[in-house]
This record gives sequence, structure tokens and C-alpha cells, in this order.
Amino acid sequence: MKLKKGVNPIFSLFLQFVIMACDLLFILPLQLFGGSKRSSRIRAKSISNHPAGPYRCVESLDCLLASLHAGADTLDKLFQFATKGFHHRNCLGTREILSEEDEIQPSGKVFKKAFDKMNLTEMGSTSLFITDHTQIPGQTTCPISSLELILGNYKWLTYEEVYRRIVHFGSGLVVLGQRPKCNIAIFCETRAEWMIAAQSCFMYNFPLVTLYATLGGQAIAHGLNETEVTHIITSKKLLQTKLKEILLHIPKLQHIIIVDDKPTAWADYPRGIMVHNMAAVEALGAKPEHLNRDRTKPTALDIAVIMYTSGSTGLPKGVMISHHNLVAGIAGMCARVPDLGPKDTYIGYLPLAHVLELSAETLCMACGCCIGYSSPQTLADQSAKIKKGSKGDTTVLKPTLLAAVPEIMDRIYKNIVTKVEDMSSIQRTLFIVAYNYKMKQIAIGYSTPICDWLIFGKIRSLLGGKTRLILCGGAPLSPSTQTFMNICFCCPVGQGYGLTETCGAGTISDAFDFTTGRVGAPLPCCEITLKNWEEGGYNVYDKPHPRGEILIGGPNVTLGYFKNKAKTLEDYFMDTDGQAWFCTGDIGEFQNDGCLKVIDRKKDLVKLQAGEYVALGKVESALKNNPLIDNICVYANSDQSYVICFVVPNQKQLLALAQQKGMMGSWTEICNNPEMEKEVLREITDAAAIARLEKFEIPLKVRLSPDPWTPETGLVTDAFKLKRKELKTHYQADIERMYGGK
Repeated sequence: MKLKKGVNPIFSLFLQFVIMACDLLFILPLQLFGGSKRSSRIRAKSISNHPAGPYRCVESLDCLLASLHAGADTLDKLFQFATKGFHHRNCLGTREILSEEDEIQPSGKVFKKAFDKMNLTEMGSTSLFITDHTQIPGQTTCPISSLELILGNYKWLTYEEVYRRIVHFGSGLVVLGQRPKCNIAIFCETRAEWMIAAQSCFMYNFPLVTLYATLGGQAIAHGLNETEVTHIITSKKLLQTKLKEILLHIPKLQHIIIVDDKPTAWADYPRGIMVHNMAAVEALGAKPEHLNRDRTKPTALDIAVIMYTSGSTGLPKGVMISHHNLVAGIAGMCARVPDLGPKDTYIGYLPLAHVLELSAETLCMACGCCIGYSSPQTLADQSAKIKKGSKGDTTVLKPTLLAAVPEIMDRIYKNIVTKVEDMSSIQRTLFIVAYNYKMKQIAIGYSTPICDWLIFGKIRSLLGGKTRLILCGGAPLSPSTQTFMNICFCCPVGQGYGLTETCGAGTISDAFDFTTGRVGAPLPCCEITLKNWEEGGYNVYDKPHPRGEILIGGPNVTLGYFKNKAKTLEDYFMDTDGQAWFCTGDIGEFQNDGCLKVIDRKKDLVKLQAGEYVALGKVESALKNNPLIDNICVYANSDQSYVICFVVPNQKQLLALAQQKGMMGSWTEICNNPEMEKEVLREITDAAAIARLEKFEIPLKVRLSPDPWTPETGLVTDAFKLKRKELKTHYQADIERMYGGK
């Protein structure tokens, strides 16, 4: 953890003396009788004795895991198994809205906003724990209003109640003309109704087409037309803001089902399209004459989901995922979550249209956990849409399990570091000494209950105080952020690696593996091998560790891309034993204990004019944790000799730097100031030196963006991965300027 402000040296020495005394009183007996949680065992081995692999985890050397429960080879059977075992237990929960308040702006204007349940699950922001609303110098317009809510307790549906709704909704869809093995789409924010609708589709063998709620109109129409859907499940908000404008371009669409509680009246839609309410469809399906109809049960090889990935380039691709694929994937994941069961509570807020969230929630339901729904804007007491003094979702729900993406984790990290810097000298010293002490203890496998209680308890309470495991996926998590989370949230923070094409399953680090920069060993459901990539200089015979492109094989590898045979043949292949493999395009290395480290990506490698190779993702990871940087995209032209970058700066940090340098103006003016670009470039150069980047890897010019990159802007995916093609187009004029063209 890097802080700009130092510690009180005398107080620091005193604290270190106290900690040494605590070591003698408490830690020594713990070491003698309690044992260490650190695991240094071999986690995976090459089953061929070849350095490239294939590598399997030690638990599945003889056979890959393909199911969670015996006989439950489809997703509907998994949920039926859970319903029988946990029928009276809570399953899905949603917070009640007690009231909303008008927000009075500094100008005296009152903003009144309509609000319903759907707003709780938008994935358009990552404002978790970010409470700073700094007034921008020179700004004359009012800041954008944010809705303030007072929320009540969670209202729960039991497993039995959820099962009943699943059956009724699926039966109702049949009445509306939906047929088995005919695609149906869901285009909705993350919420309980999303999962109920999905489970209905699994039960009645309707292949479910998933689309991110933040996709643009062209991408949405592409997915719906390519899959030829006649029925779509959506929310009132998305119908009015996204679907309405493209309905004329979806000629086969006949039925729209709205998930919101209140009846929807909307007369302005094309002829031939009928709009229904989810509750009405369930009531229709509950009628005896409809409920008793025979249903076509899915088989393990039937398609369960056609998941459209947001993609970093071009239109989204539909990945065909069978029941067998998803069942195998979540079985593998379950092996890395110790003691997963009914005592656990999972908080769901990431997009369910993303394979990470869908797999996590499906696994939790299969094991009898309860799932409480949230959003990035309501997660914590300090979140953007929670009224001051009210409780956020984590405080009320007290989850034991949490999934996150690096974008959110990095923002939590930076926000807490900023707050530590604002502490008094004594408080800051206490925190840093405790932090460094705990870092040493967990490195050798021992806990620090006194520090956890006295120092880190308040930070831990931000997530409800009961979190026992955080899993991060979707993109690489920086080592400094991972270490910080392990220490301050007092629970293991694991990294996972997987893709939509592998059901999100590939690797997950062990719960008590506190090393950073690695993604763990292969899951029991799959095996991983490496393939030489000569152009990038990676070889399976490299020393000290084999390196190459990561290939994942196993029952979790999906069926290919929907109506895209050429791309399927390019990325997938079948081996001589009939096992499916996927070529990830990522570069990894296997370490001595069999854990995988992702070190590069083929698409991110650029060759400079002088012949040096620059791994753009590597440079971005090295620089992203600088407090001045909220997001960064590194760019290089092959006909140029140096690297440039685009940066979304942290507003509070940049304004402080501007004030220090005597620069005035609006936020946009400060970001466009050439002198400010030079100052940020100095910070970037210093960070690059600390990260030991090569000279040719360090950006020589920077463009500061006053606007954040969100999925709505089209510059990042829903998992907040950079869309390099779109970013290049967006900043084309700046690229030409920074390379001397203008």
C-alpha cells in the first residue's frame, strides 16, 4: 500500500514493541497449537509429464468432474434437488423501498424522479463506497442529481415459493406460444425476477438468450434477430429506453413480458407485438388446464443459454452453452468454495447476463444458499443512492460471499487509501503498522485476531462484517489491491480465471493461498495446457517456468459460437479423445505448485518501430493503481517508436494537484491543460519506474479524459474491459496529435 503521507516514527516504534509483546503472548501459542493456514502443497500436475501439460488439479488427476450431484445433469434437476432439500429456507431476497426524497440542488431546484424496483439493479456505475462529490472549480451548472432512498428489510421467497413461480411462469410462456428448443431472450437488470425467468426457461427447455442491459441498440437488435426470438423478458425501464426505439428492426418479435410488479400500459408499440406483465403470465400458467400440460424436459446436451458477450471488438458473439457445460462449470467452482451451503448468504449485484454472476448464483441456489439482490449504487451505507444515515444493502444483508470485478475492487482500494491519508498522524501510524504486521503474518499463514478486531473491523463492516470469501474475476486484479483486500476485509480474496466460452470456469485460487498475481490451479472440471506463441517469444520450454497460450479443455468448454462456424473453428477444437478445447488468446505460465499466472494477451501485444514488443495490458496493470488514475488505456502504433496513453483521472486527486500547481478552471479545462498532462506524465513515469517497466514500455504522452468510461459510453464492456477499437476511434484526433500528425 503506497501512501503519500508518512507515519509518526516514535509512535511507530512504540506500536512495534507492543506488537512484539503480543507475538509472545498470543501468536506463539497459536503457532504451537493452532497450526498455520498457509498451504504450500502442490495444487496441480502435468498428467503427461510434459512442461506444457495438460495440467489438472490434484483432486481430478484420474477423472474430470462433470456434475455437482449424482443424477443432476441438467440445470432444472439441480434446482429441483435444492428445492427438495431446502424447501422452507430463504432463496431469493429483495429490499423494500420505504421512501424516496426529493433532492434539493445548490441552486434551489428540486429534482423529482420516478423510481421502482428495477432501478436498484442497474449496472451502470461502480460508485461503491465513493461518496466524494467535490465541487468542480469554475463549474457554473448544477451537479447531476442523485436519487436518495430509504430502504427496508429484505423480503424473501423460499425455495418452495421460487419453484412454484418457476413452474407457473414457464407454463404461462407455453400458453403464449413459446415452444421447446426455440430461443427466448432476457434483457433485464440483475434481480430476483431475472433468475426466476431463467430457471423457468431451463425447466421448459427454452434456450435462453442473454443480453447485457448496457448494450447499444445495434448490438441488441443483432442478438435478437440472429437468434430469431419471438418472446423477450425485460423491464419497463429498458423497454422504454432501449427496446422501444429498435422494435421495428426486430420483425419476428411477438411478445414482450415486463418483470415489474405494476401493470404496464404502453400503447405506442408496433402492431403485432403484445406486452404482458410477468405476474399475469404466472397467473395464466397457474390455471389447472395449463399447469397440467406435459413439458419437454431438457437433456444434458441441449442448449441452456446463448450468451452474448459484450466483446472488446465488433458486434457481440453468441456463445452456445449446454446444460452439461454449466453443470460441469459450477461443479468445478464449488470445489474451491469451502463448506458452501445453507448457512451462506450471497449478495447479487453484477450483471446476470455475465457468466461470472450467472454461474455464481446458479451454484449458490444448487447448494441451498440464500441470494439477496443489490446494485453498485446501494451496496454500502455510503453508496450513491443511499440516503445519508440509512443502511446500505451489505449492512442489512450481512453476506458471507461476494463476487466482484477488478474495477470495483480498485475503486474501494483507492477510496480507503485516500481516507487513510486524511487521518491524523497517530491514526495513520496505527493503521500502517497494523497493516504491515498483518501482511507479514498472513504471508506465513497465521491470523491476527487482535488487529482484525481493533483496526480492521470498521473496514470489514463496510461489507456487513460477515464476509468469509470474496472472489474476483472478469479481468486481472492487481497484486496491491488483492493484498489490501485480504488484509483489510479479514477474509480470503481469491482470483478466478475463465471465459464465457468455458462457462466462467478455468481456475480459482485456494481460499488460504494469499499469494498475488496468480489465478490458482485448474478447477476439477477442466484441464489446461500451454501452446507455444513464437511471435510473442513464449515457449513451453522457457525457464524457470513453461509459458504459452492458455488452452482449456473439459466438459465446461461450450459448444461454439451461434451461427458463426468460421469463428468456432478458429477458437475451438476437439482432441483425439473427443474432448473439447478452447484457445483463450491469453498467455500464461505454470508455476512450481501447478498454479497458473496470466502474463499477457495475444491481442494486446504491439510491435514498435524498433522491434520491441509492448504488452499493453501489462503496462496498464502496472500503472492503474496510481491514485491519480481511475482508468487507463495504453496505445501504440507499430510504425511509431513510443507508447502513449489515455487516462481517466481521479477527480479529487487531480483537483488537489491542480490547486498545488496553481492551475484554475473547470474540470474539462483542467483535463485539457497541457501543463496538467505533463504533471500526470511525471506521476506515470514514477509509477512505471517502481513497477520496473522497460524504458520503451513507459508512455511518453498522455491524454486526460474528463468523462469516465462506462458501458453506456461503449468504451468498455460490462465487465469493464477496455474496448480498444472503440477507444482508438474515440481518441483518433488525440492519437494523431500525440504522434505528431497534428
